[in-house]
Amino acid sequence: MADFFMGAALLVLLLTAIGLFRLLRGPGQADRVMSAQIFGTGGVAVLLLVAAAGEIAALDVALLLALLSAFVSLAFAVFADRSNVSAASGRGGE
Repeated sequence: MADFFMGAALLVLLLTAIGLFRLLRGPGQADRVMSAQIFGTGGVAVLLLVAAAGEIAALDVALLLALLSAFVSLAFAVFADRSNVSAASGRGGE
């Protein structure tokens, strides 16, 4: 059963790597952040599959990665909101 979980983890890792294309070629910041979220979600999925295959320590790393991924989304939302407010007021990047 461990071989099945490791194979599934490899498949998820390969599919997540396809998201690198969007990260590098994304037309906007939102596309790049969504790609970073795909990496976070894919990374958590891979780590959970590795933990199911027998490496229990990967559960702690998966939890940490999930928390960091959520904070990245929150930071992007705050940054985007501030830049929209400053652009609307005509101050630009001040």
